[in-house]
Amino acid sequence: MDLTLRILVGLATVMLLGLGTMSMFAPRRMVNNFAIEPIGAAGLSTIRSVIGGLFIASVAMLAFGLFNGQTSAFVAVALLLGVVAFGRIVGLVLDGFEKAVIPPLLVELVIITILVAAYLRLTN
Repeated sequence: MDLTLRILVGLATVMLLGLGTMSMFAPRRMVNNFAIEPIGAAGLSTIRSVIGGLFIASVAMLAFGLFNGQTSAFVAVALLLGVVAFGRIVGLVLDGFEKAVIPPLLVELVIITILVAAYLRLTN
């Protein structure tokens, strides 16, 4: 069970690394993924910094937790993703239902569940 949780956290880390790297270094390729339209250099900068930065910071915390046994880092990332998921839910309520929002919301909820389970199980 412990190994399975570590593998799942590792897979989530790799996925977030891919999203962060693409957002940071190829923001135009992420426009469709995020359903956003950047306005000029400032908009691209926002994708690079806010979105890419969020993902890459999450990767750094997860890697720290995996390699140093500091599983509280998993909670920090779960909290960040929880707020992101909450924002999606707020959008569904205030902006109306959009089926394209459901897959990333589900992925976020699955990752949150994995991270919390890993924290609870792997904490010394």
